[in-house]
Amino acid sequence: MRLDDESESSNFEVQGAGQNRAGFGGGGGLGILGMIIPFVFSRFGIGGIVVLGIVALVFGMVPGIGGGGSLLAPVSQTSPQQTASPGQLTDIQRTSLKVLGSTERRWTDIFARSGETYVPTKLVFYTRNGVSGCGAAQSAMGPFYCPSDQKIYLDTEFFEELKTRFNATGDFPIGYVIAHEVGHHIQDLNGIEQKVRGQQSRASKAEGNALQVAMELQADCYAGVWAANDKNLIEAGDVEEGMGAAQAIGDDTLQRASQGVVVPESFTHGSAAQRQQWLKRGLETGDPAQCNTFNS
Repeated sequence: MRLDDESESSNFEVQGAGQNRAGFGGGGGLGILGMIIPFVFSRFGIGGIVVLGIVALVFGMVPGIGGGGSLLAPVSQTSPQQTASPGQLTDIQRTSLKVLGSTERRWTDIFARSGETYVPTKLVFYTRNGVSGCGAAQSAMGPFYCPSDQKIYLDTEFFEELKTRFNATGDFPIGYVIAHEVGHHIQDLNGIEQKVRGQQSRASKAEGNALQVAMELQADCYAGVWAANDKNLIEAGDVEEGMGAAQAIGDDTLQRASQGVVVPESFTHGSAAQRQQWLKRGLETGDPAQCNTFNS
């Protein structure tokens, strides 16, 4: 990606490492599982708990890779935040903020075409453990969007996991992941998130999973829409890097690696082919109206 001329977003917060760990225990084992299980059960039922256990054992507590979607239940905790100057940020954090800044400019333009005003999300950096408006933030969850406070939560070590464990190389996967989470913010702003959560509350497990897959694939498509509307950002090889990342984080790819078999009815993010298809749809059309994954 050509990011040198991109301005960094000012919509960010940093949770200090010492603050984040307070009250949350150690970095692994039952401590993390104890906090993740209620979230997984609320979204995916008992099947999700089983898959979480398998993934925890095989991948060392990295479930939900490739965009954690959005958490559900708001809590009364407040996030301990710290401000940071650009000089105090890491290189990967600054890259993330350049991507976020690009999404803000592109979605502002897209919303304006329909006479609407885009309200940006905020990116919260944390290390290992943090606090969100939806409860505990854990590196094991991967990046996620919390509709309760309309913020994205990110431990940038996730990007190293993508490279080393899932062979998603290059810099475009960073843009893809952040733009995917911004896609969930778009769903929150246009009412899709609330509508789908209401439908899931009345749906069977299989129906709920199918709705979740549609949500995630739409966020993938929205990520493609962002990139398509920032032509100066994309350079040779970026699309291929995006397709490689989508392949690496497909539910079938992860299930095959973790349990040796693929169970489509338990998918929550979509197969590798589906994720590639909808990312490509967004890249080719640049039109969010073409991202209706619910009627596909």
